[in-house]
Amino acid sequence: MNRTSITILLALSSLGTVGCASKNYVRQETTPLINKTNELDDMTAKNSHDIKDVDSRAQAGIQQVNAKTDAADQKAQAAGQQADQAQASANNASQRVDSLSNAVANLDNYRIVDQTSVLFGFNKDNLTKDAKAALDQLAGNVSNTKGYIVTVEGGTDSVGNGDYNYALSERRANAVIQYLASQHNVPAYKIYLIGLGKDKPVDSNKTREGRAKNRRVDVRLMTNTAEGNTPAQAPATTGQAATPPGQ
Repeated sequence: MNRTSITILLALSSLGTVGCASKNYVRQETTPLINKTNELDDMTAKNSHDIKDVDSRAQAGIQQVNAKTDAADQKAQAAGQQADQAQASANNASQRVDSLSNAVANLDNYRIVDQTSVLFGFNKDNLTKDAKAALDQLAGNVSNTKGYIVTVEGGTDSVGNGDYNYALSERRANAVIQYLASQHNVPAYKIYLIGLGKDKPVDSNKTREGRAKNRRVDVRLMTNTAEGNTPAQAPATTGQAATPPGQ
C-alpha cells in the first residue's frame, strides 16, 4: 500500500471518530433541554388546572351571592306588598268612616217611619223566608210615605277578619237592596247603604245568642216631611223574632 492510500484511510477513520463524537455531544446537550421542556409542560398543565379550579370556586361564590341577593330582593318586595296592603286597608277604613259620617249628617233631616232587622246565618248573605216577610211588611209602607229614603246597615258578629266582615256586611246589605228593588220597585237612589262590619253590635259577641243577633241588616224607612203613616215618636218595628239556623 502506498503512502497516498494510507493517508486516505487515516482521514476516513478520523472522520468516523469525529461523527460519533458529534452525535454524543449533541445528545448530551439536547437531553437537558428536552427534560426542561417537559417540566415546563407539566407546570403549564398544573397551572391551567389550578386556574380552572379557582375559576370554578369563584363562579360558585358568585352564584351564592346572587342567590342571597335574589332572596333579599324577594323579601323586600314581600315587605313592600304587605306595606301597600296595610295602607290600602287603612284607606278603605278611612273611606268607610267618611261615608258613614256623611250619611249620618244627611239623616239628621229625616225621621223614622218604619224599621226592621233581618237576620242571617253564620257566614251567610242570603235572605231567609222570615227576612223576606219582614222586608215585604216594611215595603208596604213605602207607597204611603212622601220624601222617603231607605237606610240599609249591614252588620256581622266578631268572628273572623275585620276586612272580611266589612265585605260580608255589605253583601248582606246588598241582598236586602236587591230584594227591595226587584220585588217592591224601590229605586236605588232612594237607598243608603252602610256596611258596618262588626263595629256596631247590638248584643254581646261572647254568647251564641248575642252573635246571632249581630248577624243582621237594619232597614229603616225614613222621611224628611212632617207627614207620614207612622208617628215619629213611636216608629214601627217589623223585625224578626226568630234566629235563623247556621251557628
